[in-house]
Amino acid sequence: MDNFKEVIKLWPELNWINNEVLRYQVARTWELTLERSVLKTDDLNNIPFTLLCGPDLKVSFMDHKRVVVHIAYESGLKMNEFFKDELPVDMDVLVAGAILADVGKLLEYELDENGKAVQGMYGKYLRHPFSGVSLAEECKVPPEVCHIIATHAGEGDMVKRSTEAYVVHHADFMTFLPFKSRLK
Repeated sequence: MDNFKEVIKLWPELNWINNEVLRYQVARTWELTLERSVLKTDDLNNIPFTLLCGPDLKVSFMDHKRVVVHIAYESGLKMNEFFKDELPVDMDVLVAGAILADVGKLLEYELDENGKAVQGMYGKYLRHPFSGVSLAEECKVPPEVCHIIATHAGEGDMVKRSTEAYVVHHADFMTFLPFKSRLK
């Protein structure tokens, strides 16, 4: 099966993006990334979502990614319901950014001789917000979505985030920091 079909299977949430062009750009970014990564779609359901929480972390990359997308989506819906025009959330931009936020991680990881995910040389030099934006721009993803990729992690603390970027950032960190704090 080709990577594009695999991406569609991997991300049913792509259907939440109403703009067909944006939906295609997001899927194409994942397809391109899988072409360049040593990881396959099956690996994404097995590798840990982060290498920062120790070797025993059982939450997979896709478990984390999908919960971030779902939390961001539900948050955006509620913000639009309660805040209306005072703080509108562009749901297509929000979902696209949430789906793409960690796409660059696929270039950071390598698999060791036992099939365990480890940080590769590329990941030592370029963190996933940078590589993610580069991949997304190559697929013509609009700047308001690339902004979310760029600012979802700590790198975004130095710039002004859009509303959608704040939502993705907080969805990401609320599902990461509790795991990280368990180590203490």
